[in-house]
Amino acid sequence: MNIAIIATSPRKNSNSLRFSKYLQKVLQTSDIQNTTIVDFHHFDIPSVGRGIINKDALSDFQRELLTAWEKADLVFFVTPEYNFTVNGDLLNALHQLGSKDFAYLFNNKVFALAGVSSGRGGKVPCLELTTVINKIINFGNQFSVISPRIYESHETHKNLDENADSVGNKIYEDSVKAFTDYAVEVAKRWVN
Repeated sequence: MNIAIIATSPRKNSNSLRFSKYLQKVLQTSDIQNTTIVDFHHFDIPSVGRGIINKDALSDFQRELLTAWEKADLVFFVTPEYNFTVNGDLLNALHQLGSKDFAYLFNNKVFALAGVSSGRGGKVPCLELTTVINKIINFGNQFSVISPRIYESHETHKNLDENADSVGNKIYEDSVKAFTDYAVEVAKRWVN
């Protein structure tokens, strides 16, 4: 199984990237080695209405994102919660990629959603993303599913150190493991 973990914060060394690296480590403890992390720190997708992604002239970031996403059976979107909503870069990317040229990104995939917060948050972006991704799957007449279990990474910087290692909060560790195990199980059923 191939897995893409997309850290959607544009901030350098963001909590979303930290959590994405931790997800990768947790997946590796379950013998899942084929994981790729894409960092939105290098995001360069034009804003809707100001340009489009040219599938024949992709930037390095766009190529990295599309390649990881296309190869993946399971795509984790790890998104920061900004002012109780989804960050604009991720929404813009979904709007740009939710077209016929990129319909393959929404076919035969399982999507798993995690919201990251430095405080208490993360649920609302996941709920909003569920709606947007489902609409893209539906209108593109594609066949994919969103894993029902979302994850809210509370106080991420207090639970994970700079190297994306757990600081020892057993509840946090167990809940992340349960989230990844659930998403992988949904993907196994969907892929088979």
